[in-house]
Amino acid sequence: MIITFLGTGTSQGVPVIACECEVCTSADKHDKRLRTSIMIEENGKTIVIDSGPDFRYQMLREKVMHLDAIVFTHEHKDHVAGMDDIRAFNYKQQGPVDIYADSRVQAALHREFPYIFDNAGYPGIPQINLHTIDLQPFDVSGITFTPIEVMHYKLPVKGFRIKDFTYITDAKTVSNQEKEKIRGSRILVINALQKQTHISHFTLDEAIAFARDIGAEKTYFTHISHRLGKYTDVNPELPEGIELAYDGLKIEV
Repeated sequence: MIITFLGTGTSQGVPVIACECEVCTSADKHDKRLRTSIMIEENGKTIVIDSGPDFRYQMLREKVMHLDAIVFTHEHKDHVAGMDDIRAFNYKQQGPVDIYADSRVQAALHREFPYIFDNAGYPGIPQINLHTIDLQPFDVSGITFTPIEVMHYKLPVKGFRIKDFTYITDAKTVSNQEKEKIRGSRILVINALQKQTHISHFTLDEAIAFARDIGAEKTYFTHISHRLGKYTDVNPELPEGIELAYDGLKIEV
């Protein structure tokens, strides 16, 4: 199974005007952070977790020619806003794309993309097969996903364990019960927003403590804001077995 980090950044802490901080002006590819998403490739199947505002560019950059499914963690715009761009895959594949989301995320998709669900039959709109998920394991194109519920301040967000790989974004707290689903993972991906305290995201120190508690062989930090600092400054300071992920990074699980 190949995991590609399509994006490792976040809208959190990013100003609406051009930023001139050292991260945003860096020429280092490791500092070019699009909104957080990953792509899973296994047995000829391609699955994406979250389609944020940068989804179209991420697909073009990685030269993705086929998309079987999108699995959503939660309904915030930086994770769902790009779903409209599946229409290119509909056209090429001559069929719908499977969408996996819980009932709350589905309600948000209906609000954000009403034309997909209005049964008007307008040509060219995204074609989807919508699947409802909860906290029970589910199958996507022959791959088993085990949901992990984490809290993004007061909002429940889903992470996912796939074999011995666990992917979590937008976490601030994780119950002991949900941690037990993560333990034994060989590779852990977890959010690390910034060094300063934040109400709804792990800070760098909190993410390090969480990674040590889980004890995965390898941990990658994602959902990184520019406030965390440059890759070349932060990565060498991290404990052994923990690294910053970066856009375009590929790992084999």
